[in-house]
Order: sequence, then C-alpha cells, then structure tokens
Amino acid sequence: MSATILTDKSTAAVAGDQAEACRERSFSELLGDLSNSLDAAIGEIRDINTNTKLLSLNARIEAARAGLAGAAFGVVAQEMQDLSAKTAQAADSLANQTKRVIEELVDVLGTKVRGTRLSDIALTNIDLIDRCLYERTCDVRWWATDQSVVDALTAPTPEALRHASQRMGVILSAYTVYYDLVLCDLHGQVVANGRPHEYKSTGMSQASETWFREAAASSSGDEFGFQTANRSPLVDGKLSLIYSCGVRQEGKADGKLLGVLGIVFNWEALAQTIMTSAPVAEEERAATRCVITDGDGTILADSWGKQLQERLSLPDLSSILAERKNFTTGDYRGQACCIAHAQAPGFETYSTGWHSLVIQPVD
Repeated sequence: MSATILTDKSTAAVAGDQAEACRERSFSELLGDLSNSLDAAIGEIRDINTNTKLLSLNARIEAARAGLAGAAFGVVAQEMQDLSAKTAQAADSLANQTKRVIEELVDVLGTKVRGTRLSDIALTNIDLIDRCLYERTCDVRWWATDQSVVDALTAPTPEALRHASQRMGVILSAYTVYYDLVLCDLHGQVVANGRPHEYKSTGMSQASETWFREAAASSSGDEFGFQTANRSPLVDGKLSLIYSCGVRQEGKADGKLLGVLGIVFNWEALAQTIMTSAPVAEEERAATRCVITDGDGTILADSWGKQLQERLSLPDLSSILAERKNFTTGDYRGQACCIAHAQAPGFETYSTGWHSLVIQPVD
C-alpha cells in the first residue's frame, strides 16, 4: 500500500472526525448557553419574588393600620406572602434540577459521545494496519516462487546468487515499503539480499530469528512466518516487521524446502504515519496519545514516539483489551482521560491480533 493511498483515506477520516468533534463542542456550548439562560430566568423569578415579598409586607402593615377595615386586605397580603414562599421553593427546586440535568448531559457528552468517537478512531487505525499488512503476506508468498530465488537456492553459484540479488533489487525499486529482501539457506545464513550496497546482511545468521524458524517449519508454500516489530540488524537496527516464506523446489507449494525468503517491511513509516495522522482535532492532537500494542501492552507504534520503549501502563489494561471495541474513563499519568480501544478486526484471512488505543484528557 502506498503512502498516497493511506493519506487519502486518512484525509477523509480526518474531515469526518473533526466535524464530529466540532459537533461535540457545539453541544457543550449549547448546553452552556441553556444553563446560562435558565440561571438568568431563575434569577428574574427570584427578583420578582423579592419584590412580591416587599409588597406583601407593606400590604400587611397598611392593613394593620386600617384596623377592622383592612382585615380583608390583610388576608390577601398573607396569601401573597404564602405564594411568595412557594415561588421561592419552586425556583430553588428548578435551579437544583437544572444544574443536575445539565451536569448529566455534560457527562454524557464527555464520556459516551467522546468515547464512541475515539473508539471509532482506534478501530480505523488498526483496520488500516491490518489491511496493509495482509498485502505483505501475499507479497512474500508470491516472491518466494520467483525463479531467480528458486534457482539461487537450488544451485547457489555466485552467478545465481548475484542474479537473485539483482532480481530482488528490481522488486524493491517497485515496492518502496520494504527496506530489503533477504534470502537464507536451510541453515539460516543470508546468502543474498536485494540492497547489498546499503545493507551488509549477506553472511549473517538468522537461524534463531522467529521469522526464519516459522517459515523453515512450514509445511507448504501457502504458509508464512512473521516477526513482530523489532529493530532488525538486517537493516542496521531500523524499526521493522519481517514476513517470510519457504522457498521450495521448482517454486511449487508442496515442493521440497530449499531455504527461506524474508521481506523486511518499513514498519515505522506505516505505523507512525497512521498514529500521527489520526483524525483528531488539531487543538487536541498534542494531548492525545494513539498507540498500537500487542496483547501484553508492549507499544509497537506511538504518536508520542515511544514505540518499543514502553509498555502501556493503564489500570485494568487486561479488561480493556478483552473487549473488541470499548471505552472507559480513568486516570492516566495523573490526569482524568477517556481511554478508547479496538481490537484488530482482521482483513481477508489475516489479522495482526494487535490492539489500538486512543487516550485523550477529559476537559
């Protein structure tokens, strides 16, 4: 998948989510205006009620002065005072109820609306990654059948190995998402790579590496191996994912295993582009953390740039990761935050099995 395709998808998502964030802020502003209007109206009622009390008091004083002739007027004054007391109680009750309802509405906006929006962003992030990495599994299984690769492991002459290296270089010139392609014999030794002038991996042993062992243990060319995010010595410690497939006799899926092809994917370019371009409002971006983790919470990608340097520390992390898509509120680094999560949805027959989280402070 090219960077252009990712950018196009992200731009559309950004526009939609920024509009959602604007709507969230508009709702909050409207609730604030409503609260202010109600407070003003209640204040006016209290002012009127104060004047009514004064009028009632004056009426009772005048009725007392009038003696028997003012008795009826005194009864009316008393009723006005009773009504004033009831009006004061009603105004206080309305003020308290209004405050409670407004607080509940603000809480809903601050958790449910925000949480749903952020969990949607989390799902978008991991879905983009799953879709892109599915293509990597297709690439490695296809290139493992390339005739130059098969010939180099069938009869590893200097000429055959040089031709395989050149052929892998041609592939790399068209597929810019890879750092390098490496070809290993059955012992795990790199016998050729696609960018020998840039990466001096020929002669390195990969026998103990996960990507090599999984492909070497496969029973068919339809299977592939994988090594999660790591700083691979094959490409001078750059952040990579490695997919692999067994190279088999005559390029047949059920042929005899001859060696292993590994493709070293530029994980940082894909992951960090998605993390730092997540569709959040610009004013929220610096405080919002987007991460991809494995099941243990190891950070594989991070908008804050701490990939492979930290494990995500959250209360009840295992409970959060247990659900497919969810959100909660909790303390994160001493601040109340909305914590949104989505599991990798998978694409076609492939899924990373990773987790995407978006953590944002609650105002």
